[in-house]
Amino acid sequence: MPELMDGDCSYEDFRACLRSLENVNRWLLGYRPTLAWLERLPCTLREPIHIVDVGCGGGDLLRQIAGWARRREIPVQLTGIDLNPYAVRVAAESTPKEFGIEWVAGNALTYRTEKPVDIVVSSLMAHHLEDGEIIDLLQWMEATAQVGWFINDLERSEWACRAFEWMAGKIGWHRFVRHDGPVSFQRAFRKEDWERLLAAADVPREPVTVEPWRPGRLCVGRWK
Repeated sequence: MPELMDGDCSYEDFRACLRSLENVNRWLLGYRPTLAWLERLPCTLREPIHIVDVGCGGGDLLRQIAGWARRREIPVQLTGIDLNPYAVRVAAESTPKEFGIEWVAGNALTYRTEKPVDIVVSSLMAHHLEDGEIIDLLQWMEATAQVGWFINDLERSEWACRAFEWMAGKIGWHRFVRHDGPVSFQRAFRKEDWERLLAAADVPREPVTVEPWRPGRLCVGRWK
């Protein structure tokens, strides 16, 4: 079943959906796995650290990373990439200029930059992709990220889906979110799915972590 946000819709509906998703991430602690992973940054990195967010949506994850970096006085260069021009427009409108985040509308797999990419992150994008696209993404991340990469996505579980449906009914999130949430959990991952996809992408398995995070996340990370 397709997700409504992946279909044709007005800019206003898409913007409202992304802003509602930001609230979902706050309520369900969706940023915590990525920020916790970044805490393991090697101390010897050159600065500023170039972090690229693939499938950046409304830019909320990079805004969280920008705040994390400021609190720790870590110089960063942040880039958000999304195929959907609406997403990039929402991200630019929602982000203070002083954050200095670059927003790019296009395909990450063809993204080129003068400054090498140190870290690639992605949140709640992989479940929108087919297996072949996920394999391409893993291979691109492995080849592009010089220091490490991290995928923050959903765990396929009945209890997490039920909990989401209950909260969506109580809080009144955007209709796209109420529809797409249960669909997303059906398209989400178990550990064995990531084992299979990593093997198909020829990513070395030993340094990769596949970790559940409550509530309802299953995250894949790799430090080099």
